[in-house]
Amino acid sequence: MSNTIVQLDAPPETHTPTIHVTPKAVQKIREAFAKQGVTNGGLRLGVLGGGCSGLSYQFRFDTKARPTDHLFDFDGVKIYIDPKSMVYLSGMTLDYKESLMESGFAFDNPHAAKSCGCGTSFSA
Repeated sequence: MSNTIVQLDAPPETHTPTIHVTPKAVQKIREAFAKQGVTNGGLRLGVLGGGCSGLSYQFRFDTKARPTDHLFDFDGVKIYIDPKSMVYLSGMTLDYKESLMESGFAFDNPHAAKSCGCGTSFSA
């Protein structure tokens, strides 16, 4: 006969939501800020319903963070993510890819079950 102890009141596993932004993406965000004349604020990343796969990435400048935003700083580049979007973006890596055919920001999202061909929408 074997005895197994199960702790029923164990605290839930917790982790701090995080994202990653590559140095190349930070450089390109900084260049975009300069081109647009953005001197204050940061980049708002989010997820909206829509797009060819069901959810689409939101990517825009914002003058300030909202009280409930998750705040990130990558070498002076501020990133703001609202709590609902963070559910889909936690663990994501934002990169900037360049090739002969195209260049742009690329999302490597562990929550994306599938992505569209253009890389701007996904389904979870």
